[in-house]
Amino acid sequence: MTPDITADVLALLVTSFGIGIVIGLTGMGGGALMTPALIFLGVPPTSAVANDLVAAAVNKSTGAAVHWREGSPHRGIATWLIAGSVPTAFAGAFIVRAAGEGDERDAFLKAAIGVTLLIAACTYALRVYVEMRRKASGQVVRAVEPTVRPLPTLLVGAFGGLLVGITSVGSGSVIMVVLLVLYPALAGVRLVGTDLVQAVPLVMAAAFSHVIVTGIDWSVLIPLVVGGTPGTFLGARLANRVSQSIVRRGIVLVLFLTGLSMLKVPPWGIAAAAALGLAGAPLVWRMLRTRLDQARQARRNLAPEGDSGA
Repeated sequence: MTPDITADVLALLVTSFGIGIVIGLTGMGGGALMTPALIFLGVPPTSAVANDLVAAAVNKSTGAAVHWREGSPHRGIATWLIAGSVPTAFAGAFIVRAAGEGDERDAFLKAAIGVTLLIAACTYALRVYVEMRRKASGQVVRAVEPTVRPLPTLLVGAFGGLLVGITSVGSGSVIMVVLLVLYPALAGVRLVGTDLVQAVPLVMAAAFSHVIVTGIDWSVLIPLVVGGTPGTFLGARLANRVSQSIVRRGIVLVLFLTGLSMLKVPPWGIAAAAALGLAGAPLVWRMLRTRLDQARQARRNLAPEGDSGA
């Protein structure tokens, strides 16, 4: 193995290990972080998407199997998501191929990834806010079966499948947030289980089509699996010891800046966005926390004596 190849493999192992830690800490899908990282490491965009999807299919299958055995997924919701997502996910690679050849295809794919990363950053920020608002309001998710909404769920699956099929981004970020809004009565563990179960056939369909069109680069795929698996395990073990709010805010900023970079925003524009995010995000976060804490205190003051509001 030549020094250059050794350095490339080491870089992939370190990157996949680091991103695996983030996935274990937050439960966020790896495509939003891994695919851009591979591109920045010099892997061609089409190869980055194809190999990341194959690696994700392996990792998500493991997590989905655990949730399935424990009975946490909502099978009705997952079924409608799968029905919408699998066809559009499979079409993704062929849409990319139809965009052109060589540099033209790479430019299209980078732009698509950039837009999807911005969408993922916004939806992930929304997810953090919704969860924070639930806690502040004292909302308790009861152990009830939510009514399945077939058409909206099918459309969410189709849109999420299209994003993943083209860019490999979206199964663990965009779809999760929309499920949170569509089914607020779905308990957190069932939300995660449902998302993981529906993501397996989605990612497999997308991976299969990209393997047909692009193929697999084993020198990329093996380090992704070898580095990502222990990283995810370590991140999961550290999840209770690390501030989730800081990690999540950092992820939103990274996704947003990476999306701008993929869209070829000038360096000064990215630097300005980074400065604004670093300075403004804590202020916005503190303001939201203050308002939610005030609402929670007001709710407690209005509650009858002896009623905790839970």
